[in-house]
Amino acid sequence: MKKNLLFIALILNLFVSAQSGYRTQIFNSNIKTLQIGIQNVDFQLPVINLNTSDVLQVRFDEMSHTAHSYSYKVLHCNADWTPSNLSTTEYITGFTTANITDVRLSLNTTFLYSHYTFSLPNDEMSFKISGNYVVLIYEDNLTDKPIAQACFSIVDPKVNITGTIRGNTDTEINEHLQQLDFNVELNGYSMRDANSEVKVEVRQNNRIDNQVTDIKPTYFSGSALNYINNRALIFEGGYEYHRFDNSSVYDGGEGIEYIRYNQPHYDAYLYENKIQNTKAYVTEPDVNGKFIINLQNSSDNDVEADYMYVHFKLPTKQPFFDGQLYLGGEFNYNLMNDAVRMKFDGTSESYVQTELLKQGGYNYQYWFMPKGGSVASVARVDGSYWQTQNEYTIYIYQRAFGERYDKLIGFKVIQ
Repeated sequence: MKKNLLFIALILNLFVSAQSGYRTQIFNSNIKTLQIGIQNVDFQLPVINLNTSDVLQVRFDEMSHTAHSYSYKVLHCNADWTPSNLSTTEYITGFTTANITDVRLSLNTTFLYSHYTFSLPNDEMSFKISGNYVVLIYEDNLTDKPIAQACFSIVDPKVNITGTIRGNTDTEINEHLQQLDFNVELNGYSMRDANSEVKVEVRQNNRIDNQVTDIKPTYFSGSALNYINNRALIFEGGYEYHRFDNSSVYDGGEGIEYIRYNQPHYDAYLYENKIQNTKAYVTEPDVNGKFIINLQNSSDNDVEADYMYVHFKLPTKQPFFDGQLYLGGEFNYNLMNDAVRMKFDGTSESYVQTELLKQGGYNYQYWFMPKGGSVASVARVDGSYWQTQNEYTIYIYQRAFGERYDKLIGFKVIQ
C-alpha cells in the first residue's frame, strides 16, 4: 500500500511539474550530483548555439556499484518550460531516446557510487530548432517514471542584447535594490508586432523564484526593443554567496572549520555563519551560486572525489516565526524544498542542516521565504546591497503569428 501511495505521489508530482514548467531536479534519493553544462567549460549555464559544434554534457551519480539500465529522452518546451505541441520529428534528427552506456565505478571512496554521463547533441541525436528543452532520465524503460530531469536551451541568435545594472531605481537610490536595464537590437531581424510576438525571461543568479516574465518593452524604436526603467526589473541586491571548499579530507579548505572521519564516512563542519544584515557591504569573490566537483591531487574528479556530510549552522536565539529558512544554490538546483530547509535546534540555539555532497567547491546562501510568499529574500540573514555582484540572464523568445513554438532568438548574461 505504501509503495502504491509513493508511486501515485511521484506521478502527481511529475504531472504538476509538466503543467507548471519543467526544471532541473532529481526524483530518486539514490541519485546525486546531477549536472548539465557546456562540455569542458566550468560555471556556464546549459545554453548552446544551434547548428554549431557546441556540446552539452549531462552527468550524475547513482549511490551504489550495482548495475542499472538508464536511458533518456528529450522533449521540446515552450518559453514557460511547459511541453510544446511539436512532434519529435519536428525538433530532433535521429533517435528520440538513447541508452546511457558511459558508466564508471568510484575508486577508493568511502561512499560507493557509479558515475553516468552522456552528451547532447551526439551521433544519434541532433536538434533542428531553437528553444527550451528538457532531458528526462529514467530506468528500465519506465518513461513515465523519470529518476531525474535536466533543462537546457538552444539559441539561434538573431538579436543582440546589451544591458546594465544600477543601484539608482525608481524606488530608492543606491541602497538595497538593483535595476536591470537592457536593449534588444534587432539588426534587421523582422518582427511584425513585438508586443505580441516576443516573450522575455530574466533570472537573477539562475533563480526561479524571483524570475521575471511577460514584460513588455518600454518603447520600440523600430530597430530595437528597449526595457528601461521597468519596475518589474528591480531586484533585491542581496549579498555575495557564502562558500566552502571540501576538496581535501586532510586539509580543511575555505569555509570549513574541520573535517572528521566518523567511520565509515567523512563529515565536514563549516564555520558558523552569522546573521549580519546590518553590516557594511564588502566585496567577496563568488560564482553566484554555482559549484564545481574537485578532488585535490586527482586526475579524475568524476570517480575519485568522495562524498561527505556537510554540516551548516546559523546561530540565532529564536527561530523566524514569520517564514521558513532554506539553503539556496545550484547544488540543489535553486529549489526550496525539505531537503534544504533549515531546522531550528533549540539546544544549540541555531538553524542547522546537513547535506551529503561530493567533494569540490560550493556557493550557498540563506534564503528566507515569508509565510504565504513566493519570492525568497537574502536580506533577512545577510542584508541587501546595491553593490552586490549578481548575474542576470536574459532570454528572448519569439513566436510569430501562425507559428507553433517559441524560438529562442537571443541570450545574454549581464554582470
